[in-house]
Amino acid sequence: MDAWNRLELLVGKDACEKLQSKTVLIVGLGGVGGYTVEALARSGIGTLILVDYDVIEESNINRQLIALQSTIGHKKTEMWQARVKEINPSCKVLIKDVLLTKDNLLEEMQEKIDYIVDACDTIATKMELIRYCEKNDTKMISSMGMGNKLDPSKLSIIEITKTSYDPIAKILRKMMREENITKKIITVCSTEQPVTHSKQTIASNAFVPAVAGLLCASYVVQDIVGEK
Repeated sequence: MDAWNRLELLVGKDACEKLQSKTVLIVGLGGVGGYTVEALARSGIGTLILVDYDVIEESNINRQLIALQSTIGHKKTEMWQARVKEINPSCKVLIKDVLLTKDNLLEEMQEKIDYIVDACDTIATKMELIRYCEKNDTKMISSMGMGNKLDPSKLSIIEITKTSYDPIAKILRKMMREENITKKIITVCSTEQPVTHSKQTIASNAFVPAVAGLLCASYVVQDIVGEK
C-alpha cells in the first residue's frame, strides 16, 4: 500500500500532490517544533527546511520526540533530517544549524517558502519572522508559550489579534501595532493560566508541547489542502 494512501482517501489525490509541491520552514525543533516536523513529514510535504542551533540534552527527553539516550549530544537538525528521510525518503530536507536573527535572517531565507511554522522560544526571532512574512506575504503559524502549562485541552488555533492572557502574544501584538504590521498571523495559544512554581527553570511535560506542534501541522496541512 502506498505510504499516503490513507491520507489520499481523506483529502483526495490532488490535495496530496499539492502537499508534495510545498515547502515549509520550521523554526525551532524542540517540544513543539519536533511534533510539527513529524506530522508534516507523515503528511507528504515535499520540502522541509529545519532551523535550530541547539544540541539534544538529557533534559529534553521528557518532551522532545527526537530526544533519546542515543541522541544526546547530537545536533537537533541532523537528527531530524535523518528521521524525516526514514519516514519519507522523497522529502527534500534542508537543515540550517543557526539562530535566526535580524542580521542573518534574510541570508538564511533564500529558498522559496510557502509556509513558516514558528516554534522557537526567542521573542526577537518571532518578531523578525513576522516582519519577514509581512514583507514577503508568506503564510505563518506561530506557537505561543507552552511552558508551565498542564492542560492541552486549553490549546486553540487563533489569530494573534484575538489572543488573551499569553505574555508572548501580548509583546508581539504591541510590536505589530507599533510597526503597522497588518499580516494575518495565526497562533497556537493556551487559555490556561501558567502553573506557578518557585524555580526559575520553565516547567514542561510530554503532552502540551506535543499537542501544540500537532495543531500547527494540522493547520498548515488543512490550509494547503483548502487552497483554491
